[in-house]
Amino acid sequence: MDWIRPILELAVVIPAAVLCLLPMGGHLRKGGKRLIILGIPGLALWAVLGGLLCYARGWDANMLLPVSLILFAVALLAVVDLPFWKTISVFLGVCGVFSCLTNLATAADAVLSPHNTGPWFVPAGGVIFNLLCWGFVALAAYPSTHAIRRFLFELEMPGTWYVFWILPTSFTVLNIFILPRDYQTLYAGRMRLLYPLIVGILLGLLILCYLMFYLMARRLGENMRLHQQNQFLQMQTAQYETLQNAISETRQARHDLRHHFTAIDALIRRQAWEQLWAYVEKAAERIPNSELNLCDNPVVDGVAGHYAVQFRREEIPFQCVLDLPRRLPASDMDVCVVLSNLLENALEASLRLPPDRRQVRVHGEVYGETLVLLEVENTYAGEIMEENGAFRSTKRRGMGVGIQSVGRIAERNGGYCHFQYGEGRFCAQVMLRGGPVEG
Repeated sequence: MDWIRPILELAVVIPAAVLCLLPMGGHLRKGGKRLIILGIPGLALWAVLGGLLCYARGWDANMLLPVSLILFAVALLAVVDLPFWKTISVFLGVCGVFSCLTNLATAADAVLSPHNTGPWFVPAGGVIFNLLCWGFVALAAYPSTHAIRRFLFELEMPGTWYVFWILPTSFTVLNIFILPRDYQTLYAGRMRLLYPLIVGILLGLLILCYLMFYLMARRLGENMRLHQQNQFLQMQTAQYETLQNAISETRQARHDLRHHFTAIDALIRRQAWEQLWAYVEKAAERIPNSELNLCDNPVVDGVAGHYAVQFRREEIPFQCVLDLPRRLPASDMDVCVVLSNLLENALEASLRLPPDRRQVRVHGEVYGETLVLLEVENTYAGEIMEENGAFRSTKRRGMGVGIQSVGRIAERNGGYCHFQYGEGRFCAQVMLRGGPVEG
């Protein structure tokens, strides 16, 4: 029965794969579910074949581990529709936990077979190893499919995820370092009791660190949302001040209208046509051209008005038709974030163009009772770099965060986003899904 020993050790890749995939519900690429259904039996077959190879060669099962981890990480990136920093964070997090479970299984195997000098656990030790792994998967199933899944949707700060990589990587290296080469070292003094205790404490500390990171990142996400709300509030305030100025100018223009008519009537009676033409031109220049409002929804109007002022300041032709009611079926915050990201990108793209080529067009409407449709079209210069549906940023190295944020919001709402570009024009079409507006 020695041939089954390396197979049992390698079989733990199956619960590890399941734990990696549990938070990924809703993030799988097209055809990803089919690949997973085929992949789990494939991992079982790999464990059997790899175990038999290790048995035939007398290899330690860990010799196949590095190649196996790399192949699995590549496969995970292929089936999951998430930024790679999130996917790798989940992968490393699972590796950190399973390195602790490996050491706990080593302590159990040392108790079951103190004189085991072979490269693999005894069969009973291999069974305990798998039970430990599946038990942890069962305990972690609920938080993985709820809290962690929502967390993957919400947090969009790459730097935070990169910092997280240090934690599981450090614990994995530490667990490899303390792994005993010879079981006899565990029987020196109190090491047989201290070793599993130390590993258990490490596992507890790792989970506690995961929890602290989760709470810290959630707080950062909440602060980001509050910052966005404050930005939108400032935009609304600026738009309100603009409206007040426009109303004041309109009131003044109406007050002066009677005097203008008197002067025009006098010039007509005298047939002073050149003076009349000059007077009308000067009067027309004083007519306020401010838009009182761009849509009925006050929050969206604040965002659109904020960028309308910037477009006017930069002398960028801006056509805005937002037929959006006061109450939207989708979240006001989501609509504002999408519109703000798209208009900011349009503004930055327009500033790189000569004035005669600048143009921005915005259209928005509610379709049916549950859909909000947004479209932003702008001219651009240069080449747009797209890789696997993601656009490279023109401001920094890496992918553009704004476009990714738009895509995540559309996906979270059960909608979609579509981007077209060519011949100097970029068009973003976004559909956000909500519920029927009551009342």
